[in-house]
Amino acid sequence: MPKGYWVSVYRTISDPEKLAAYNELARLAVQAAGGRTIIRGGRVVAHDAGIAERTIVVEFDSFEQAVAARESTAYQEALVALSDGVERDFRIVEGVD
Repeated sequence: MPKGYWVSVYRTISDPEKLAAYNELARLAVQAAGGRTIIRGGRVVAHDAGIAERTIVVEFDSFEQAVAARESTAYQEALVALSDGVERDFRIVEGVD
């Protein structure tokens, strides 16, 4: 069964305090849903229209698990804390195997 991934690329961070509150709540929600953060920040080389800002990748055992984690009550609370603190591109993608 293919794994599922959250891929989040931050375009701008306008409120670091909101991001910090989100990070704590999101970390708990991801762990509760069985997710594993495999990329969090770090060095980035962006090409074409890419943005060299903060990038996060979270791995789940399945695509369905990744979708359910995003829809969970715990993660929705994290999103409330984040509100307008960042502008980001967030996707849930299915792995190839």
